[in-house]
Amino acid sequence: MAQAQAHSGQQHPIKLYMVVWGLLFVLSTFSYLVDYLGIQGYLRWSLILLFMILKAGLIVAVFMHMAWERLALIYAILVPPVLVLVFVALMVSESHYTELTRMAFFGAGP
Repeated sequence: MAQAQAHSGQQHPIKLYMVVWGLLFVLSTFSYLVDYLGIQGYLRWSLILLFMILKAGLIVAVFMHMAWERLALIYAILVPPVLVLVFVALMVSESHYTELTRMAFFGAGP
């Protein structure tokens, strides 16, 4: 019987899950308030993306138990998306250069 209990896994306090659910609710409320208050432009999209990333981070860290995993597993899951974002930023930078080059050599168009 003692062996079965030893392999049952780690139990986290219910308070942790309730706090995380509360934080997710608050972050979702802030995200909806961005629309309700009529914030526009880059500030709107920055706030929405910030709240989305914070909510995803909480979900991954607590509900997917990443906060208690080994560092190698965390790197294996989190590093590839970060590298994809770096490559996207490089492509955006390259697209601006290409657009400026085309405008310089071919003109602004009709």
